[in-house]
Amino acid sequence: MNEPLYRKIRPSDIEEVVGQEHLVGKGGVLRSLLESEKISSMLFYGPPGVGKTLVAEIIAKKITANFIRISAVTTGIKELKEIAEEAKRIKTRGKNTIVFIDEIHKYNKLQQDFLLPFIEDGTIIVIGASTENPIFAINKALLSRMIVLKFEPLTVEHIKKIIRRAIDKLNIDKKIDDSLIKAIAINSNGDARRALVILELILNSLKDKELITLKEAEGILNSLGVNLRYDEDDRYNIISAFIKSVRGSDPDAALYWLSAMLEMGEDPLYITRRLIILAAEDIGLANPQALSIAVSAHHAVSHVGMPEGALILAMATIYLAVSPKSNSAYVAINKASEIIKKEGVKEVPLHLRDSCDWEKIKEKAKYLYPHDYPDCFVKQSYMPGNYKFYHPKEIGKEKNIKRILKELWGERYS
Repeated sequence: MNEPLYRKIRPSDIEEVVGQEHLVGKGGVLRSLLESEKISSMLFYGPPGVGKTLVAEIIAKKITANFIRISAVTTGIKELKEIAEEAKRIKTRGKNTIVFIDEIHKYNKLQQDFLLPFIEDGTIIVIGASTENPIFAINKALLSRMIVLKFEPLTVEHIKKIIRRAIDKLNIDKKIDDSLIKAIAINSNGDARRALVILELILNSLKDKELITLKEAEGILNSLGVNLRYDEDDRYNIISAFIKSVRGSDPDAALYWLSAMLEMGEDPLYITRRLIILAAEDIGLANPQALSIAVSAHHAVSHVGMPEGALILAMATIYLAVSPKSNSAYVAINKASEIIKKEGVKEVPLHLRDSCDWEKIKEKAKYLYPHDYPDCFVKQSYMPGNYKFYHPKEIGKEKNIKRILKELWGERYS
């Protein structure tokens, strides 16, 4: 009686799965494996509510395997040993055991390694589910024994189809307005389970209504807020969009991505560290003050904390976004590094060596002490070669740097 709606209307066949066409559609790898009935250990990787557990259950039913569902949060090596022993007994009767491990990325290295021999000898078929990128979350040894399949977020159209199917299957004697179905789909943010939980909440709350419209359910939807998905891929994509917006001098876009990260619980000091890097790499000498602003923001946020730290982050973000940009220092150090890696470090010229050797050096090779000359400058060679790594740009404060270098070194910086 208390079974949630998303369990009541679960598909029992691969044909009924909505979304993941690249996996379960015609020619998809999962469909092909099911048709051949040759299932190997797999890792399903993707956000919550997109069908990872559902597909695993359908696979087990299709090949009539013993299906055991566990969570890496609540089971350890003791339980895995018991499962492996049971699987060995069942295998003698010609039946496979599929162990579905939800949140497999929560297992530590020892627990992950424990699975290796049982996968290797076919005692169990492991289907792991993870919301984290397996490249970072799963041991290489385990990953090499599993087929990694990425489950994509469901679209609004996918979710609308699932909601309508749920309404049909339950023979609900009410009409649900299309605008409400769309609003639920948008709110669920690609998570079918959440969409069905919301639908069930609305049906139970407005059970006396013949027609349930968006206006009547608006209060319920508003109280739930927006479902914000933020897995490892989202994190890297959003921080990338944030940095590119600042680099592109678009403060509004930068603030959009900054707000997204903060609302989804990102560590604010992770953001400030990225701003420090950006200040040196992308703004550089066009506005040297940008680095000081970024470092100050890092220290200020670490002292103040959140939510007040959001204002400090906003100030730093806007300042860096509107600053003139130059990557000349970044390019220069990389060029210098390339030369060192290619040619090695050459001998230090005689006149630049430690002062204790000066008496042994001939007069013509002596070091010229800049403070003995007008403007504290004298032309002389400071490296073994005629390299030029730094190319100042005609932008912001760097225009002045270029002018000064041209006055000192002439054609070299013209």
